[in-house]
Amino acid sequence: MTNIIEIKNKSDLLKFIKFPLQLYKDDAFYSSQLIKDLKVHFSYKNPFFKHAQVKFYIAIKDGKIAGRIASIIDQRHIMLQKEKAGFFGFFECIDDEDVSNELLQKVCNNLKDSGMDIMRGPMNFSTNEYCGFLIEGFDRTPMLMTPYNPEYYNRFMDVFGMSKAKDLYAFICDVPDELPEKILRVASLSEKRGISARTINKNAFLKDMNVFKEVYNSAWKDNWGFIPISDEELIYSAKRLKPIVQTDMTIIAEKDGESVGFLGLVPDYNMVLRRLKGRLNPLSILKALYYSTKITQTRLLLLGVKEEFRNRGVEALLFREGFKGVKKHKYKKVEFSWILEDNIQTIRLVEMAGGQLYKRFRIYEKAIG
Repeated sequence: MTNIIEIKNKSDLLKFIKFPLQLYKDDAFYSSQLIKDLKVHFSYKNPFFKHAQVKFYIAIKDGKIAGRIASIIDQRHIMLQKEKAGFFGFFECIDDEDVSNELLQKVCNNLKDSGMDIMRGPMNFSTNEYCGFLIEGFDRTPMLMTPYNPEYYNRFMDVFGMSKAKDLYAFICDVPDELPEKILRVASLSEKRGISARTINKNAFLKDMNVFKEVYNSAWKDNWGFIPISDEELIYSAKRLKPIVQTDMTIIAEKDGESVGFLGLVPDYNMVLRRLKGRLNPLSILKALYYSTKITQTRLLLLGVKEEFRNRGVEALLFREGFKGVKKHKYKKVEFSWILEDNIQTIRLVEMAGGQLYKRFRIYEKAIG
């Protein structure tokens, strides 16, 4: 028999946070976030909780934790997307359909009782963070801040009656000696139109992150499931991102003093996190310092251009300038992710740069009203 318990105290929340370390203890691909960071992320220090109601649950079977899940109702999503959709997130479970069904049903009941018509996920916590289950590409290690899960999670979704809402793509590319001539040519044309590009300044990091927020909220506003970043969320995210950002791979495009585009590449610190196993102590810090010098991959985390400046070569200009940083740090591979399956323009640009589709993630949904 499975017993589903709602998290009510810090002790049980810590069990929720640490459960994946137990579940993936023999999986060489799993990369845990740091426990100390997750404690903050699941607390009211995270401004997401100011506009969302979140409930955390763990499943107990045979006296042991067998799974976990979160029920998420984001009022900003309901207001901006004009749909009564609630979410499940942070799903982890042993290979047991009964446990999975109990966890999913708990969230389904909670969302339905709260007036939601749709159950969607996984979202951890929104489309601005981790989302989707890996459905293709299980033979490749996950890049920083991308989902990873056992294959059987997708069977669980079918069993529970969930169906595809949207697929997200990840492309991989060997770093070439030079960018394709077409990208260089289009980038030069963009400069002739008066568009310039610069790297961000870590001494004015928050100011440049505000530039990113402006571009992000404008460029992504029509994307499926988009929720704009608030000022408080920007400050919170900037603190988390600052230690891993490479300034020469984080590029802002401008025209007459106005920000028009943004590109951000981040080193694949999952190579380090896989060795830390969620812990940070004097020994693990030494490990982190050592393995951070061995990183050979980077992820294109952010690429956006304001709608009125698209088709003017801004993307190519951002690619060209970001590529300089990639070459400087001698990275061997770049992942472009994630990209909505129907974002054809960006997919074509990534393919032009040599990207090959190698992973897919799926967001599921189910009518519950």
